[in-house]
Amino acid sequence: MSLFLVKRFITLLATLVGTSVVVFLVLEVLPGNAAQVLMGPDASPEAVAALAAKLGLDQPAFSRYLHWISGLLRGDMGLSYAYSTPVGELVRERLLLTVPLAVLAMTLTIALALGAGVYAAARHNKAGDVGVMGLTQLGIAIPNFWFAILLILLFSVHLQWFSAGGFPGWDAGLWEGLRSLMLPALSLAVVQSAILARITRSAVLEVLREDFVRTARAKGVSQRGVLWGHVLRNAMIPVVTVMGLQFAELLAGTIVVESVFYLPGLGRLIFQSIANRDLIVVRNCVMLLAAMVVVVNFVVDLLYAAIDPRVKASDI
Repeated sequence: MSLFLVKRFITLLATLVGTSVVVFLVLEVLPGNAAQVLMGPDASPEAVAALAAKLGLDQPAFSRYLHWISGLLRGDMGLSYAYSTPVGELVRERLLLTVPLAVLAMTLTIALALGAGVYAAARHNKAGDVGVMGLTQLGIAIPNFWFAILLILLFSVHLQWFSAGGFPGWDAGLWEGLRSLMLPALSLAVVQSAILARITRSAVLEVLREDFVRTARAKGVSQRGVLWGHVLRNAMIPVVTVMGLQFAELLAGTIVVESVFYLPGLGRLIFQSIANRDLIVVRNCVMLLAAMVVVVNFVVDLLYAAIDPRVKASDI
């Protein structure tokens, strides 16, 4: 087990290093000058050059990369050009919304997808299966921003159960915070749960054909017991893979939904920073999201070994 962990951890570190290089280089080749954007189009070249020197933009790219990485290792993300605020504080404030939103959306996704997928597999080629597959196809086809607008019209405008947007902050109470995130999380979960339900159905159907399932049924185990006690765990490898990818996508892909519900999350911060040419914020946020994706994949690898020990044995 220790060798398995070491190999996975080395892969994680190598991926993070490669990601940091790619993120830095991609932002370096973008056209425009942050100092010029901050000073305005009418600023003199001398003033722009002075601001660029103050921000360290006149240094060689390799020096700026080393300075950025050393700062990240110390926990220092630098100072935002546009907000004149430490980037770490900006990111921390936005993560307090984005991470709970992603976790809530993923919780709804898992609850909806596992139930629907197992239900459809248990009624293969029957009305229940056809109905679930039809609903999942519809869920995949619906854009989450359009579904978000429908949720606002129904639950905010007509029923007035939830607010149409905004976030009161966690200081207003846990329930108020979760209540303001419920509609955005549901709009994100619909598409993800539709995809995951189809994957779950396929995986469960494949396991249902195994010999040990027939043995369990011959011993008198109920259909529910076979599905949830024997089949589901053996079908979880492809399901967990998709779960990891979906959670990473929820962390990094909430920009549109945050804009629809006017939520001050990490996605909107990145969008605003791109518009302001605040590349230090963009660089750190993109690197943070990439690191989250890599860590999620690392956790998925560990879950593989916990679910199926053969994965660990074959990797050593």
